[in-house]
Amino acid sequence: MRLKDKVAIVTGGARGIGQAIAELFAKEGATVIIIDLLPQGQHVAEDIIASGSVAEYHAVSVTDKIGIDTLFENINTTHGKIDILINNAGITRDRTLEKMSMDEWDAVIDVNLKGVFICSQAVAPYMKANNYGRIVSAASNVGLRGNFGQTNYAATKAGVIAMAKTWTMELGKFGITANAVAPGFTLTDMVADIPEAHLDAIKASIPLKTAAQPIDIAYGYLYLASDEARFVSGICLTIDGGTAR
Repeated sequence: MRLKDKVAIVTGGARGIGQAIAELFAKEGATVIIIDLLPQGQHVAEDIIASGSVAEYHAVSVTDKIGIDTLFENINTTHGKIDILINNAGITRDRTLEKMSMDEWDAVIDVNLKGVFICSQAVAPYMKANNYGRIVSAASNVGLRGNFGQTNYAATKAGVIAMAKTWTMELGKFGITANAVAPGFTLTDMVADIPEAHLDAIKASIPLKTAAQPIDIAYGYLYLASDEARFVSGICLTIDGGTAR
């Protein structure tokens, strides 16, 4: 029970990597609060509760500063603390540089970058008060190497890494670590419609010759959120089968 008695917020926990994180954290003893606009988040929470663990679901956008501030205050009041924040919520709006609209740029920046800022800013005072905290944010290996048609997405993921490094310096004296996880190609609902031939080509391009499952990424989050990583801060943990060489 590596997260026994911990209170963990997981944004974007309704499906994919976020769902895997929420379910794994619950198995490891955490009280899991799922934040997601997708109603599937309620089902994930119910399944966790049915398994004997503790979970909640809240439909709040990570871009809604007032909503997030209010929710985090209520969580801290109800549970007495917030130990872990997993900034997993994210979207894509892919387009090449010359074709990308301002709406596509703004949408990804708002959720993937601004949303991480809003949630982390909201949780910091509660973690400081307890002299303990783990902030782990979703980067991507494209934030390290770029990717065709993902100017907006790559920019946000590079920004997430830089924010983690900055928060390490600002919050470390309060017992708070800040890290990022950079997954590679992962078999989630977001890639379910990729033609099989193209999927095979992607797998062939990965040194380990396979794609990640969401649980493979979730275990990286578990390590960084646990007390085993108490002296690990300001890093970007790449979990991509060796792609970002």
